[in-house]
Amino acid sequence: MMQSLQRNPAEAYRRVDLDARIDASNPGQLTRICLEEAVVALGQARSALEREPERVPRDALSRAHGIALWLVSNIAPDNPLRDQLAQFYGGLEVVIRRNLINARVAEIAQVQTDFNDLLEAAKQSQ
Repeated sequence: MMQSLQRNPAEAYRRVDLDARIDASNPGQLTRICLEEAVVALGQARSALEREPERVPRDALSRAHGIALWLVSNIAPDNPLRDQLAQFYGGLEVVIRRNLINARVAEIAQVQTDFNDLLEAAKQSQ
């Protein structure tokens, strides 16, 4: 990881900015940050796959997969939509995991849209 950050200064700055945002966030803000990051990672995966259809964009998909796992395991116990969110996030995690093996632009685009819809709903509930 450190070598990839050294080779890519833009990624290093993005990571520092992300770490700072996470450190300063409350639980609701953290969820929005994760949703934003998932949308970005899936967009990067789509772009990479469109450029090189035969090559699975593992870095971006792995990042999105990790976010989906975090989201499904960190739903507030008192959230009235806990079961529905767990099922929804879990379904997105399964699709992303499947795409780590056999990436499909249409599936990645659908998951990105789903995360973006959640992000927009989270923004509206502020």
